[in-house]
Amino acid sequence: MMLSFFDQFMSPTLMGISLIALALTLPWILFPTPTSRWLNNRILTLQGWFINRFTQQLLLPLNLGGHKWAIMLTSLMLFLISMNLLGLLPYTFTPTTQLSLNMGFAVPLWLATVIIGMRNQPTVALGHLLPEGTPVPLIPVLIIIETISLFIRPLALGVRLTANLTAGHLLIQLIATAVFVLLPIMPTVAILTATVLFLLTLLEVAVAMIQAYVFVLLLSLYLQENV
Repeated sequence: MMLSFFDQFMSPTLMGISLIALALTLPWILFPTPTSRWLNNRILTLQGWFINRFTQQLLLPLNLGGHKWAIMLTSLMLFLISMNLLGLLPYTFTPTTQLSLNMGFAVPLWLATVIIGMRNQPTVALGHLLPEGTPVPLIPVLIIIETISLFIRPLALGVRLTANLTAGHLLIQLIATAVFVLLPIMPTVAILTATVLFLLTLLEVAVAMIQAYVFVLLLSLYLQENV
């Protein structure tokens, strides 16, 4: 039984070919494309308003040098939200429950922020490894600690997204299994459990959006330190 709970996190295959590439491509197909008309429909208007508001909030603490990342961060935000929400549908696969995929997003982008800091302002970037006013005997220890915390950042980004989505999917499957088991035995308890399942599903929708936002927000904060 325990193995069947984790089967949903296995990458789907067809004739020995992994379908994760198809799962990564599908979200981009679902987005409505802008038209050349003077007036857009409500979906396009809502999409444009959401992208503008998110971009403004994301770039608010950044200087002009960080605004070059606006398209990349906004696209990543929409991509993660789409994959997280599509993964909540029945009989679907969520690519963002794979740690390898999340690390593939986190490590290159984090490394890019570090390289930009080292290239543009190496003194300031290295100064983050040693807080101001540190006692002399603690300098070697703090440098080691800050260096470790710097390299843990991409791991924390990937593990946070993977763990939150995996835990939510497991909870939904466990409670749904309990509903089906309790329905013929104790219908009243099964109805109460189904209510909890519905509320948990709403919570997971919020978590799917919040985790995508937190992922991109932390990347923007790392970028802010280095531009």
